[in-house]
Amino acid sequence: MNEWFLFLVVLIPFIGGGAVPLIPWKKRRHMLLFLEGVVSLNSVLVWMLLLHRPAGAFTLVNFTGNLAIMFQLDGLGSVFAGLVSFLWPLATLYAFEYMTKEKHEKTFFMFYTITYGVTLGISLAENFLTMYCFYELLTLVTLPLVMHTLTREAILASRKYLYYSIGGAAFAFIGMIFVITYGRTPQFILGGVLDNVGMGADKNIFLLIYVFSFFGFGVKAAICPLNSWLPQAGVAPTPVTALLHAVAVVKSGAFAIMRLTFYCFGADFVRGTWAQYLLMAVVLFTVVYGCSMALKETHLKRRLAYSTVSNLSYILFGVTIMTPIGLAAALSHMVFHAFMKICSFFCAGAVMHQTECHYVHQLDGFGRKMPKVFAAFTVSAFALMGVPGLCGFISKWNLAAAAAESGNVLAYVGVGALLLSALLTAMYMLAIVVRAYFPKDGFDYGTIANVTDPNWQMLLPLFVFVAGMAVFGLHSAPFTELFLNIAQGGF
Repeated sequence: MNEWFLFLVVLIPFIGGGAVPLIPWKKRRHMLLFLEGVVSLNSVLVWMLLLHRPAGAFTLVNFTGNLAIMFQLDGLGSVFAGLVSFLWPLATLYAFEYMTKEKHEKTFFMFYTITYGVTLGISLAENFLTMYCFYELLTLVTLPLVMHTLTREAILASRKYLYYSIGGAAFAFIGMIFVITYGRTPQFILGGVLDNVGMGADKNIFLLIYVFSFFGFGVKAAICPLNSWLPQAGVAPTPVTALLHAVAVVKSGAFAIMRLTFYCFGADFVRGTWAQYLLMAVVLFTVVYGCSMALKETHLKRRLAYSTVSNLSYILFGVTIMTPIGLAAALSHMVFHAFMKICSFFCAGAVMHQTECHYVHQLDGFGRKMPKVFAAFTVSAFALMGVPGLCGFISKWNLAAAAAESGNVLAYVGVGALLLSALLTAMYMLAIVVRAYFPKDGFDYGTIANVTDPNWQMLLPLFVFVAGMAVFGLHSAPFTELFLNIAQGGF
């Protein structure tokens, strides 16, 4: 395919989303068909690009010298673009039913669709400057989604999200300047681009810049102590929080850290230094901290948000191992966690949409009244716990194997953190499942007589996600081999 298709798939969601509030729709159904058509068409084009990858890059704007906004599709970008393009049409379909009870629907779908294009811009960025520009734009287009309900809680949550994101972007900007100044090229190259001659004896300064940049991008990846914005962002409509917590925002942060580590500074440059040990220690603390907070949280969506905090640091743990096997393990958890978490969030959203119940203690008996939703939720819970046969087991096994192979003493500690996290995950996820299926003695089902499963627009995505978790769990070899090939510079 021609290189200009790389920009086309970024542009189409901007045009489609921007057209939503401008067109005088006679019927809501026409708007929904248009939206699903736009995102589905764009996803088809993305997968055509993945199957027929352009050899070159597309230059949108050339500022000066080698500074340009350019798009290119490499192995790492293919994983993120493929993940986003597969999940977005399903998430849009789910949102159609959910938004029937929300206001300002046209504005919502405008920003929701544009976010698709921005996220693809991050995945297809050819250099640090392009990725950074779209990374900043992601904050701007998701901010209205976080504050969509315009309640006091939503406005406060959006302010925190904005402040944290701007602060993180400032630190990431420092890293970009250093990479552009001291790198051989601003392009992403596996192995890094830093000029060792230009650095001289100031390696510790560059390591410090790397740490700053890691934390800068780590804001969106919800690394401690910069994670408090994520649970508060749960006030947004569930289609937003599901993509915030499972795909677009948080995975953009993890993806940017992969680019920073393996394609800018270089894993060989950081491995074995104080920077690696510091960041790995913070990541492992976040793994356990997120699970611990999820265990004590009673609000359903916030519990899942803290679970996301923990699982994102699973991905970053694989990155901080600083080996190709570690990167492959991080990629596997990035993809598999997206299916697990978007499924659990959509199940929570279905409960809230049907019942207006928001807390775990309100879910007694719901397993009988909403059998399809809670069947999907139970599968996602088992997957997040790491039950064999589902995708969560595969990615956690890959992470543990990468840690053991690395020879890093702190990585061995990380295996213990993964095991502890699995135990805590079982406790906070099964607590929901047990309440739903086994309410306390004497529970009166008449109190929830009107509770039912939602319609097919909400259920179909759940079934697809469940199938994905099973396929990844039972037939993971092709995917893990692909991720390892990408991590080693293939594809």
